[in-house]
Amino acid sequence: MILGGPVTGGSFKSLKKAHQQQVNSVHMEPPPKYRRTDQDMAFNENDARGVKQPHNDPLVGMLTIEGFNTKRILVDNSSSADIIYFPAFQQLKLDPRRLRPFDSPLVSFSGDRVYPKGIVTLAVTVGTYSRQLTRQIDFLVVDCPSSYNVIIGRPALNKWKASTSTYCLKVKFPTENGIGEVKGDQILARECYQAVFAAKENHAWTIEEKEEEKTEALEAVELFEREPTKTTRIGTTLSLEMGTKLIQFLRENLDVFAWSHDDMPSISPEIIQHRLNVDPKRKPIKQRQRTFAPKKDQAVTDEVSKLLAAGFIREVYYPDWLANVVLVKKANGKWRMCVDFTDLNKACPKDSFPLPRIDQLVDSTAGHKLLTFMDAFSGTTR
Repeated sequence: MILGGPVTGGSFKSLKKAHQQQVNSVHMEPPPKYRRTDQDMAFNENDARGVKQPHNDPLVGMLTIEGFNTKRILVDNSSSADIIYFPAFQQLKLDPRRLRPFDSPLVSFSGDRVYPKGIVTLAVTVGTYSRQLTRQIDFLVVDCPSSYNVIIGRPALNKWKASTSTYCLKVKFPTENGIGEVKGDQILARECYQAVFAAKENHAWTIEEKEEEKTEALEAVELFEREPTKTTRIGTTLSLEMGTKLIQFLRENLDVFAWSHDDMPSISPEIIQHRLNVDPKRKPIKQRQRTFAPKKDQAVTDEVSKLLAAGFIREVYYPDWLANVVLVKKANGKWRMCVDFTDLNKACPKDSFPLPRIDQLVDSTAGHKLLTFMDAFSGTTR
């Protein structure tokens, strides 16, 4: 759902006030007498021919904008604005001087705000000759990742007096020569839908990288002599005295560092252990095996080999629950291997995963060293 845009008054207070007055003045009136005409728009099973059923695909098609056939157009009844994404604006070779200022944000379903680069009026032709319409539509130009080129919202649909059917993947509208229609492309709709997730992931990585730029700069410190690969990083804003004490403390406790899986053979159950509280009434689920591209497949093979060699995992036969691995790209370009425990999580009642307090770990070597590290910088003794 996209909220905002010119129909709500945009960035002008006077228009917003007028729009609010119109909203407050809406009142119930008896419906006028209605008589069927040849301009009635109705959908039946014949309109759904060629659509693979059942489906939940969005309505995606093609329109003519400024004389160019434009694909990847999403018809979205939940959008209060007509949107054209900036890459599509550039591909249409439109003059940037046609953009008019528009500083009111668009608000998405999740509450995120996006400020358009401006608003532009474009000629849009819908339908085919001779049952077609050409109308001037106000588009907000938005510069953010999207698998679509254009979103047609309620303003354009109302201007066309159009009706939509997501079941038939079709739009119908009245013209002087009868009812015109636009058929959605189901294959293109599914391609766009899949690309949406990739675009969001890339956008999330960009945000994560920007957040990392705001953090404190770090410098590498060698902990082992003649072994430059075994390093850690400390903050550059530490004073010389504090930095020296920190490096000395880290070198005195090299045994707690893990440079590979082999350095972490196991964790004693005396420190902590956790059991899955699986509902016995739930039926075990074996997920359908997923396939990966060659590069991802090699990354999975390498990671599994490391875990097997370190004894972290072992091969089991005929498991009751079977979950696929999932690869997530890290900021450094490498892959992080996760497991899709969606089905298993649904079968487990909510668990707060209680962890022991620090003072309960004093008897363990790791707990003692953690407290020693904290005391070294607080000036206290235990």
